[in-house]
Amino acid sequence: MTFANFKVLTFDIVGTLIDFEAGVLDAVRSLGGPKAAAASDEEIFEPYKRGRDANYGRSSFAMKEVYLHLARECGFRDDEATADAFQLACLRWPAFSDSVEALRRLRRNFRLVAMTNADRTAFTAYSHTLGNPFHDAVTCDEAQCAKPDPRFFAFNRGRQSALGYRQDEILHVAQSQHHDIGVARAEGYTVCWIERRQGVGGWGGTPAPKSFTTPDFHFSTLKQLADAIDAERGTLAPAAAA
Repeated sequence: MTFANFKVLTFDIVGTLIDFEAGVLDAVRSLGGPKAAAASDEEIFEPYKRGRDANYGRSSFAMKEVYLHLARECGFRDDEATADAFQLACLRWPAFSDSVEALRRLRRNFRLVAMTNADRTAFTAYSHTLGNPFHDAVTCDEAQCAKPDPRFFAFNRGRQSALGYRQDEILHVAQSQHHDIGVARAEGYTVCWIERRQGVGGWGGTPAPKSFTTPDFHFSTLKQLADAIDAERGTLAPAAAA
């Protein structure tokens, strides 16, 4: 299989391009008081995931309740002002250091489509952080569901088909085995796993998958994907991106 088969790259955003783990850890430790500042990654991520499961609404406002859940479970500072500050911080999560440049390179040769559980408001913030590289975006607002619901992937398949792109021309790029890789593969997508936690161990702020799915392509960074595509293309002139 070669990258020349694809015309469209679809991307998970939070966890693949946006470093939400660093964002969550920094915000909790800076806002939650002395006990939070001393907490380990796992002591923050586990109640964070439980809080997100309990408050799985639109991310532009639900993250306030996620923080209150984890803060009360852990004994961190849990007043309304702190929760509001955490919500705002979630809209300012940083990009991974390689994301912006790699997306710029990939855009020269592919249609780039965001596929995110973030709502349209939160996605707009993340897209700005990433340099607004996307030709199209599917959020939970459009799909009316969230990954790993197979309907999310079916919605995007229909959307891209209506624009003239076949499913076998789409490569889905994502970090989460739970939210993306397994279900996308089951729905007929070719998948590229960006293993952002390679060498770290565990699943961090992402739920553990019920089973591991072997991807079609596997890299630890987005830069490695862009490098592999450039190496395969060699001296081929990049296609113009609208």
